[in-house]
Amino acid sequence: MSNGPAEAILELAKKKGALMFGEFKLSAGGTSSYYFDGRLITLDPEGANLICEAFMPVLVACGAEALAGPTLGADPIVSSVAALSYREGHPIPGLIVRKEAKSHGGKRGIEGPLVNGARVAVVDDTCSTGASLFLAIDAVEAAGCRVVKVLSILDRRQGGSDELRRRGYDVVGRGTGRELFGRPGGRHGRAKLGRLPRASSRWLRNRSRFRLWRIERRFRR
Repeated sequence: MSNGPAEAILELAKKKGALMFGEFKLSAGGTSSYYFDGRLITLDPEGANLICEAFMPVLVACGAEALAGPTLGADPIVSSVAALSYREGHPIPGLIVRKEAKSHGGKRGIEGPLVNGARVAVVDDTCSTGASLFLAIDAVEAAGCRVVKVLSILDRRQGGSDELRRRGYDVVGRGTGRELFGRPGGRHGRAKLGRLPRASSRWLRNRSRFRLWRIERRFRR
């Protein structure tokens, strides 16, 4: 994330108590000395907006035509980005990947306006071993789409992001990051809040022009 959104998300995480210390069992397996409750940020109005502002330049730059993520962690991120992207004049549909395909109805494993051959970015709130991200990636690729970017708010540095890169995926925050939190004493696990590339000047100019167009249109009515 660019420094602005990253700093704001960090402060909001502190304010909302999104990070807890203790002994926590992870869904990906193993345990951790801290737990980041991403939903306290992604389901918060301010947090959702900050995350969208951080991710949008990256999605536009990589030419993503959709944003997919594993349920449940990615659900609010995907939905928020879909809404903001439309408002900004660059609509990016959201896709939610189920853990298992439905056994009834359309029997879909991916919910949303899936288009065969689309360029898709995949996101989750955290990345540990990468199991949830790989689940979503496999589903997206099996549907005939191309994964052009992999994103997460928090990289636990437990091998997931390294394995993603080893398999050739473009992971945001490669080799960069900042300390999110650390317990006093310095012996407890620390996490990295990924840094996304700065918004391109072209995207910022287009965003400003779209807003001016909306304002002018109101006055013309």
